[in-house]
Amino acid sequence: MERLTMQIFLTLSLVAAAIGSGLVAGIFFAFSTFIMTAFSRIPAEQGIAAMNSINVTIVRSPFMGLFVPTAILCLVIAVLALIDWRGGASALMLAGAALYIFASFLSTIIFNVPMNDSLAKVGGNGPEAVQLWNTYVRDWTWWNHVRTIASLLASVAFVRALMIV
Repeated sequence: MERLTMQIFLTLSLVAAAIGSGLVAGIFFAFSTFIMTAFSRIPAEQGIAAMNSINVTIVRSPFMGLFVPTAILCLVIAVLALIDWRGGASALMLAGAALYIFASFLSTIIFNVPMNDSLAKVGGNGPEAVQLWNTYVRDWTWWNHVRTIASLLASVAFVRALMIV
């Protein structure tokens, strides 16, 4: 009975992590493929205002109820993979967890959030604001590509692990 309970818990955890990381990948994908491009085409002052508004809104949105719990779930999955090693399935579980935790979650905290904080301190459309905005769009989008790919690959790893667990 204990083995069956663990199997059900593991399966549900993998399903939730696959869905969570897949949804996060989709949100990041939207920013990488059209939102940031659209923002880069409008005057810097408007782009800065729009991005600052998103950055304030997102921390109070349902996104945080997906982004953070998915990271916690990835930690649980990594522990489960190590506690009960299942060969290739555990390797995929660890890969998915590492991709999401390090390349999606932590890169957000280490790279994107500090850029957002710097942008929040800027207003107007003077040369300094325009320069910061141009650098922000380039660098923030690059790190967003990393987050997008990592979240998508994490989702794929969790789905593949489900197929063989």
